[in-house]
Amino acid sequence: MMGIVRNWLGVTVLALALAAGGIAPAGAQSGLESAAAPAKPAAKSTARRSSGTGHVYLMRGLLNIFSLGMDDLAAKIQAKGISASVHNHSEWQAIADDIAVKYKAGKHGPVVLVGHSLGADAVMFMSEYLGKKGVPVALVVPFDGTGSFAASSNVARVMNLTQRDYAYMRRGSGFRGELSNIDVSNQAGIDHINIDKSARLHAMVLSRIQSVLGRGGGGANPSRVVGDGATPHARPAAAAPGDSAAPAAHPAPPAESAPPAAPKPQAGIATTSGISHGGTGPAESHAAPKPASADGDATPAKPPLRF
Repeated sequence: MMGIVRNWLGVTVLALALAAGGIAPAGAQSGLESAAAPAKPAAKSTARRSSGTGHVYLMRGLLNIFSLGMDDLAAKIQAKGISASVHNHSEWQAIADDIAVKYKAGKHGPVVLVGHSLGADAVMFMSEYLGKKGVPVALVVPFDGTGSFAASSNVARVMNLTQRDYAYMRRGSGFRGELSNIDVSNQAGIDHINIDKSARLHAMVLSRIQSVLGRGGGGANPSRVVGDGATPHARPAAAAPGDSAAPAAHPAPPAESAPPAAPKPQAGIATTSGISHGGTGPAESHAAPKPASADGDATPAKPPLRF
């Protein structure tokens, strides 16, 4: 009995000595540290969509050899520090699939599509296809397409350059962006074969791309559409040396509840649609030669092949 008491007293003295010296048993020390340390907050997810950088995709027309103005324009775009590439119009769907993958992974910024002839048709098809994949398109610039197509709801801006009265673009179902049809049919020396090579039109398009993307392609939100209540004006760039004045673009008249039949747009006049005051919908301009169908279908039937 006395032995047990002596052992107990010895353990007690040892424990008191250790405590006085600032030493605690391993288990007790761990418990004290865990009690003193503040609780760590739950880790927050850092996943976020990266805006990436903008890119301009340019599409050549028939046989991939008659639209070399797209190569020249791409070089001018790249000289401004904006990423650009030139492609065969027949590749549009594969390119769109690649864009969609990168966009969903947060690795692609604002999308700009430019094309000539069948390439102009391709960028209209491509923008609609991207809309079905949830990808916004910041700007579409068709150079003299082969027909009239509807702008889809995911597109913020369409700047259509044409010298054909049957190739005016129109608003599709849900489209609430800018739409400008710039008719250059009265401009001497411009035809379907060389419209993509016009230095004056290149300057206009380059200025528009820079206003949308900024230098280096960092750009504005590609899904932004005009919503300030004002009807936008197409702003032509200064004429290049040796060229005549750039085609004028006039604002559209306010929308009416029952507009009379619209005359054919005058050559050199751009028709524009934008958001009207009150947010009741886009204000219409003079109707394009091929108006939208009554059911508002955003997927027009392909016109007969023209080039």
